[in-house]
Amino acid sequence: MPNQTHTGSMTIKRLTLALAALGVLGAGGAVALYQSQASAAAGAPQLAATAPVASNVGNPAPTPVPAPMIALPDFSVIAAHNGPAVVNISVTGSTKTAFDGEAAQGRSRGEPFADDPFFEFFRRFQGPQRGGQRDVPTHGVGSGFIVSPDGIILTNAHVVRDAREVTVKLTDRREFRAKVLGSDPKTDVAVLKIDAKNLPVVPLSRNNDLKVGEWVLAIGSPYGLDSTVTAGVVSAKGRSLPDDSNVPFIQTDVAVNPGNSGGPLFNTRGEVVGINSQIYSQTGGYQGLSFAIPIEVANKIKDQIVATGKVVHAKLGVTVQEVNQGFADSFNLATPEGALVSNVERGSAAEKAGLKPGDVIRRMNGQKIVGSGDLPAMVGLAAPGDKVAFEVWRQGKAVELTGVLANAADRQAQAERPETAGGKLKLGLSLRQLDPLERRQSGIANGLLIEDAGGAAAYAGVQPGDVLLSVNGRSVNSVEQVREVVAKSDKSVALLIQRGDEKIFIPVRLG
Repeated sequence: MPNQTHTGSMTIKRLTLALAALGVLGAGGAVALYQSQASAAAGAPQLAATAPVASNVGNPAPTPVPAPMIALPDFSVIAAHNGPAVVNISVTGSTKTAFDGEAAQGRSRGEPFADDPFFEFFRRFQGPQRGGQRDVPTHGVGSGFIVSPDGIILTNAHVVRDAREVTVKLTDRREFRAKVLGSDPKTDVAVLKIDAKNLPVVPLSRNNDLKVGEWVLAIGSPYGLDSTVTAGVVSAKGRSLPDDSNVPFIQTDVAVNPGNSGGPLFNTRGEVVGINSQIYSQTGGYQGLSFAIPIEVANKIKDQIVATGKVVHAKLGVTVQEVNQGFADSFNLATPEGALVSNVERGSAAEKAGLKPGDVIRRMNGQKIVGSGDLPAMVGLAAPGDKVAFEVWRQGKAVELTGVLANAADRQAQAERPETAGGKLKLGLSLRQLDPLERRQSGIANGLLIEDAGGAAAYAGVQPGDVLLSVNGRSVNSVEQVREVVAKSDKSVALLIQRGDEKIFIPVRLG
């Protein structure tokens, strides 16, 4: 045996030196390979992984150190344990579309050219035709998850919007007709109820300790494919999106596609940290950007719907914009952070608290405001009647203000009562004069800011934030001037609107 070992060792040495001479191995690699093979031949124990060995010939090699092991998460336990509580949601509804009765009758009577594309072209010149609208069936799919053994399910509001019938399918293939207890388009959260007992449930995260870079898992039904599992990491937190919501979204790179909406987002402890809600895509499919509603927001909405069947939101009554470096330099701010107040609604909680255009809100209830989207997200998590404290930067110094948040529903009800013009004609606008800061920023010398649009104006396409420049060609700078012009009008008025950098005329029918 000793002779065999020595012979084998010499063979390994000659092979190693030959590989080094050919350039396959460097000198250090040859030494390391020979030492390793020689040790193996001698029966010495080996390390699973070693750090690189010094390649300087003649210098003593350092002691090999085990390389660190990186363990990737295994989501199989979470998928197996929580998968049965994730459901598939199918929705049937209807939408109204224009219906051409004459063309349909032509096809039904078997007119010889009814299917010719030029038939419709020439038919339009035959005078007015009788038409209307008809209901066209619609179908949709989504996901949800069970949060109570007696059948309470969370999903997205847009999944069940305009639904006539909602069907919930469990992983054991049972199907139930679901009742929509309530939905909140503002946060895109809806609550369903099915008639069942002893159902599996998912655990909800009770603390907001999710970190950027943390692994997360989604389970849902993309394109109707039940119980599909995808994984990724948290890309960002508190993300504001350009929509009407005040949700501080969780951004991830988890693959989310149509049908995943309403499904749960899990952390590595198997707790739901969010509801998958939106994707950013130029193709309609996943492109690496998906957004989830934080579970603390969804839980708050769910509790209100289960208790009262409706949702109330707090409102501050300000319009804010980002503080860029230019604003920071102008206001003598050390960093471009905070929410710049561009408008304060009259009679709002903000006005009562003493906020003014030009203020930069830096903190609310001690929480730092970095981007302008942080403020509406904080207000969205509060309740009407909550007391709030603000740290405001005003004219180069810090100011402390306090106030009480209002109920957003009160303002909505007020917006639904349109302005009356001349005591009889309803236009549907809530107007006010531009303040000096708004005039400087917009470059508009005259006009009225449209704070809310309802009734006829809203149907015509007028939007809050537009600036009303003239009515029927007459420049307006006060609400009384608008009322005077509208009162003299019969069926409609022409509004000249400034929207961004564009000026457009919008006709509004009165009555």
